[in-house]
Amino acid sequence: MSHARPVSRRRLLSLAAATVVSSGSLGAGTAAAGSSSAAEPVDALNRGARPLSDLKALGRMVGDAHVVGLGEASHSAHEFFTLKHRVFRHLVATKGFTTFALEASWSTGLRLDAYVTRGIGDPVQIMRDEFQGQYTLWNTKEYLDLILWMHRYNLTHPDRPQLRFVGNDLGYAGPDAFDHVTDDLATHRPDLAERISDLYAGLKPATGTQAGPWMLAQLTKELPARRAEADRADAALALLRNHGRPHTIDRDTDRAHAWALQNATAIAQSYTAYAFPDEQFPERMRYRDRAMAANTAWWLQHKDGRILLASNNSHVAYTSDNPDEFPEPTGAFLRTQLGPDYVNIGLTFNQGTVNALPDFTAQPQEYTVTPAPQGHNEHTLDKLCHRDFTIDLRTAPPAARTWLAAARPTRSYGLYWSTDDPATALGHSYDILIHLHQVEAAHLLR
Repeated sequence: MSHARPVSRRRLLSLAAATVVSSGSLGAGTAAAGSSSAAEPVDALNRGARPLSDLKALGRMVGDAHVVGLGEASHSAHEFFTLKHRVFRHLVATKGFTTFALEASWSTGLRLDAYVTRGIGDPVQIMRDEFQGQYTLWNTKEYLDLILWMHRYNLTHPDRPQLRFVGNDLGYAGPDAFDHVTDDLATHRPDLAERISDLYAGLKPATGTQAGPWMLAQLTKELPARRAEADRADAALALLRNHGRPHTIDRDTDRAHAWALQNATAIAQSYTAYAFPDEQFPERMRYRDRAMAANTAWWLQHKDGRILLASNNSHVAYTSDNPDEFPEPTGAFLRTQLGPDYVNIGLTFNQGTVNALPDFTAQPQEYTVTPAPQGHNEHTLDKLCHRDFTIDLRTAPPAARTWLAAARPTRSYGLYWSTDDPATALGHSYDILIHLHQVEAAHLLR
């Protein structure tokens, strides 16, 4: 059942124990943003736009980038997810991309990668276990289709580099990450295994733990308990980093140690994020975005091939449309770390339906998004000659770049339903833009 778009805003943010509530219509802010904009440069935008049916044009825009951040204006729209699948397949075939990175927990990526590369586990069950809480909108038929295709590709292309699946986020520190650390120590540094196990005692979730209840439990713990857990995870990471190198160093043991160290880092990232007091929410979000960038860059440095990073627009972007709560996006950190090797793509749409959560504890619901009103970026973008298109914002005609430099209301739906359309300057936020006329809610698995 579709729910009409409400007037009030209730935006409960991931990794936040409290809700942030404000109310009001789109009136004053929209008018102010629209009044400062230049005249709509439809003709200029048309000169740079290419139909989305032409992925070769998108490939030319991507160029030689090693990491492509592909955003989305909603965490759960069918066309957004199928587009990411389609773009990934094109980049695999034409540019040697091998890794699909998702805004999901590192340990979730370990389980899905084991299926994609070795056929271990049932992907439906893995997704049911892992895509809960702040990741519940990933549990869709569209992502299952992608994961199944990646596994089939690896089976049918034994002569090609394996496709890999990685999670770059820190919401859930699952048991698989702990196992990679302790297994490496048992093989290469058994003298440290007991000390690491003591530090991890009580931190490692039991086998079969559901990600959603675990994350909720972390949020409800008292701050001293969360800080104590973070201290133990940090102590384990420091012990492994400073004293855990194998006694015999060669290429294989060096790689094994780097892998164990990265898993210990992911564990520490998760517990550190939960250790921020609630009043330091912006600092927590900066830490989270920095961690997502670091995990993506680590994978690029240590694994072969290039990466398509699938995340929300607000994460892949270079600038934040809500700097008071989200000071610095993942894309900004990646641009600093990778320079021109990182290219990002923003994704907008005009109308349709999306899935979102009405509040922190509710199940996903389907919401209707009406056509963008005048003054919104999407209102102008939807006037172009192509129904769905891509445009390189870096090389757009001057009149288009002037329009793209101004901040205007722009649809942005993450995990929670919101009536706010934050002011976004597309030209400062993205290298490339894809606009879709209409989307429908993704198909959630139950």
